[in-house]
Amino acid sequence: MLKFFNADKKNSLKKLEEILNLRKNKQKIQTSKVKQIIFNVKKGGDIAVINYEKKFSNIKTNSKKLRFTKKEINLISKKVDRGLKKSIDLAFARIKLFHSKQKFSSFKFKDNYKNELSYKYNPIENVGVYVPGGTASYPSTVLMNCIPAIVAGVKNIYLTTPALGTSVNPAIIYAAKKCGVKEIYKIGGAQSIAAFTYGTQSFKKVDKIVGPGNAFVASAKKEVFGEVGIDMVAGPSEVSIVADNNSEPDWIASDLIAQAEHDIFAQSILISNNKNLIKLVNLNLKLQLKNLPKKNIASKSLRDYGLAIYTKNKKIIPDVVNIIAPEHLEIIFNKNKKILKSIKNAGSIFIGEFSPEAMGDYIAGPNHVLPTSGSAKFSSGLSVNDFLKRQSVIKITKSGIERLGPSVINLAKHEKLEGHANSVKIRLKKKG
Repeated sequence: MLKFFNADKKNSLKKLEEILNLRKNKQKIQTSKVKQIIFNVKKGGDIAVINYEKKFSNIKTNSKKLRFTKKEINLISKKVDRGLKKSIDLAFARIKLFHSKQKFSSFKFKDNYKNELSYKYNPIENVGVYVPGGTASYPSTVLMNCIPAIVAGVKNIYLTTPALGTSVNPAIIYAAKKCGVKEIYKIGGAQSIAAFTYGTQSFKKVDKIVGPGNAFVASAKKEVFGEVGIDMVAGPSEVSIVADNNSEPDWIASDLIAQAEHDIFAQSILISNNKNLIKLVNLNLKLQLKNLPKKNIASKSLRDYGLAIYTKNKKIIPDVVNIIAPEHLEIIFNKNKKILKSIKNAGSIFIGEFSPEAMGDYIAGPNHVLPTSGSAKFSSGLSVNDFLKRQSVIKITKSGIERLGPSVINLAKHEKLEGHANSVKIRLKKKG
């Protein structure tokens, strides 16, 4: 089931990078189509949005109501059963608790010349959250994207999910209501990203867009970046599991499947120093896939992108992980502290046999919006900081400019920026 890869061979790590890049290249779409959608929504507003919904979703409706009313929100929320509500409420509390520990505080200090230098933080005012519909419609997506914004102090949180002319997952609406979302829209796809960016007759214009989506949504977010802020350009889900002969093969198989069932482009990787474990995991994959509702998706993902990376040398395991830079990393290894110490690139790390990635998806507390496709090499998961703006505040004293000004003049002259130099010189002339 998992393709075998020997990491002990010459140039194996370089070869591994090539294999990983093949998956990335298959996810690209024609940006020209997305650009056209964005342009038309910018010009045409709601009418363009509705037309694209009809085109891409085969919706046969003349409804121009792109927002859920308060009455609709209340009625739909009541459809969520008591047990699920309790689980959402518990997840909300735990995620909020974790993110409340992250909040950054402003600071101020004086240097040797009594100059006042400081940072102050202000929340972004308007945030748009995209929540996928259909088979990937998850209330956990609402919680993970909205809660850090709440903790940051974002004034207005708006949410959109594909629901025009179709049913909506009631748990999405309940979670959004729980998070105090201002307005919930019924639109999906690149057209909703454009609507958030420029505003329409129905959509509020936002300052930042967060949330996962398909390739069109990801591409649209990339295109509008600069007009608005975005969280990241996320790709399909990933997990890498480091395991040894002490690990339970059926547990590992279940964790690999948990990622594979997300998407045919999802990637599940096992890294081990034990060939027998790899063999047993493959056997368990076949057994567990038989009764999986999303068997076809998971099987294709594992067949096309699943890897079993073998190495005799435990010392290179961190090197392998750092090259992959996985979205999720599970370390089910006897000496996990040594491996953990050397891991530099991973979105979120799960330690020990009782820490499956699924716990992080829902209820542990840390955010599950994480960098994918190797971007953990340079970025991090969603946090409160993503909804805050840092502003530096500088107050220079008379003695400060007298002592520091000559160096500014030297640097400005070196860079041939005489105007910069003069703006300091003119003040030094009047120092007496």
